[in-house]
Amino acid sequence: MEERYKKLVLLHSNDMHGDFLAEQTDENLVGGVSMLSGYINQVKEEEKNTLYCIAGDMFRGSVIDSEYQGISTIEIMNMLSPDVVTLGNHETDYGIAHLLFLEKCAKFPIINANLHVKTNHARLFKPFLIKEIDGMKVLFIGILTEEVMAQAKNDGLVGSFVNIEEAAEEIGRICNAYNSLDIDLTVLLTHIGFEEDKKLAARLDPDWGVDLIIGGHSHTFITEPAKVGDILIVQAGTGTDQIGRFDLTIDTELNCVTEYEWKCVPIDAEHCPLDGELENLIKQYKEKTDEKYGRVITRFNRRLTHPCRTQETALGGLLADTLKRSLGIDIMLLGSGSVRTEALGPVVMLQDLTEAFPYDDAIHMITVTGEQLESMLLFMVRDEVWEGVHCEFYQFSEGLHAVYSRAEHRFLEFTFEGEPIQPDQKLRVGLQHYHFNNFEDVFDLPLSEVKKNGSPRVVSTSAFEVIEEYLGANQHLDRVPGDRLVIV
Repeated sequence: MEERYKKLVLLHSNDMHGDFLAEQTDENLVGGVSMLSGYINQVKEEEKNTLYCIAGDMFRGSVIDSEYQGISTIEIMNMLSPDVVTLGNHETDYGIAHLLFLEKCAKFPIINANLHVKTNHARLFKPFLIKEIDGMKVLFIGILTEEVMAQAKNDGLVGSFVNIEEAAEEIGRICNAYNSLDIDLTVLLTHIGFEEDKKLAARLDPDWGVDLIIGGHSHTFITEPAKVGDILIVQAGTGTDQIGRFDLTIDTELNCVTEYEWKCVPIDAEHCPLDGELENLIKQYKEKTDEKYGRVITRFNRRLTHPCRTQETALGGLLADTLKRSLGIDIMLLGSGSVRTEALGPVVMLQDLTEAFPYDDAIHMITVTGEQLESMLLFMVRDEVWEGVHCEFYQFSEGLHAVYSRAEHRFLEFTFEGEPIQPDQKLRVGLQHYHFNNFEDVFDLPLSEVKKNGSPRVVSTSAFEVIEEYLGANQHLDRVPGDRLVIV
């Protein structure tokens, strides 16, 4: 191979969500950061030019992460030693101030071109990283989902990009500023979802020289890269059961990719050695959390599932019912994304419940008219939802029934406790703090209009405590989905 042509192996993960432990599947161990680390180390021994990057959402999803508010995750990631990481929306879950503290604990670079202080536009993180390897210069730029705006609203001094157009402009500014450094490969580490990655790629000027988009957020599994213009777009699903791998040939004179192979590599005992030191660290954390979380809360009649966030589910409906019954409201709209596991039970340990529902936020009660509620839920089932765009979706509590026609864009049936909901009917609706705090964004309705019906109020400061108490007091609960939201 001529000197101008050099090989680079680019490994990548996204949306790991605290998936630290291997799982037993068909007599094989699958996933976990110990085997993931073993694979990365093995590749680095075999290929001298290897880089490993993470496209956001290291946090949330495991009791180890929740118990230590991300500090455990950073310590584990320090041993995993990524070359560069960008932020995901869940990196802000513990607050902006805590995120900045966690960055100080990290021994790896975290980049993000979005978050800034509103008063002087000073960035909170370095927006890019230039990594030099074997004479090549690789430019990484970090771009975050618009959803961070929703979490950042808790801090009025922090802002972010509003849309893809503004993100594209910022990418252009960075590329223009550093093209003179003879960048051989330009990689966008994004956390905006696979479909949004395609839209972003279409807005980029080819002269900016972006070669790859390594994304996250939508948990998309692919078999081959998408391509928009000359830009390759990939994502590696979710968790640690697999890792993305690019084998690239770089033309260092023309600063472009001449050949590539991409694949999703399974992380299992058959293919990956174990990193013993990292495994011991995880075991230490697990032993501590097991002492606290290793007790039984309840037993369901059967295993309740939450296979998809854009449909009514058994587990989502049960949790919505739990909050409704406990708080004395008419309807609970529970964010589907708040349920972080695909199944729970039949025996429910405290650890299982914590991992399934890690969000310990307040519940707000608002009063809405029937007309307003219909408008809110019509926005929830708009066409974008079915086209794969990441949108907020809700699990209904018992009593609310809606049949929606996608062809007609309207509800064919819209009832509460068996009776048609009247336009001027008043209903008390429960919302989690995140959704209340971002009411207009998630429902396309000004909160000021709702406040005309009565002042909102907090009916619980801890959704998790309400659920834990109710489940502990009520054994053998069950829920069969299918009668609350029907999509025609």
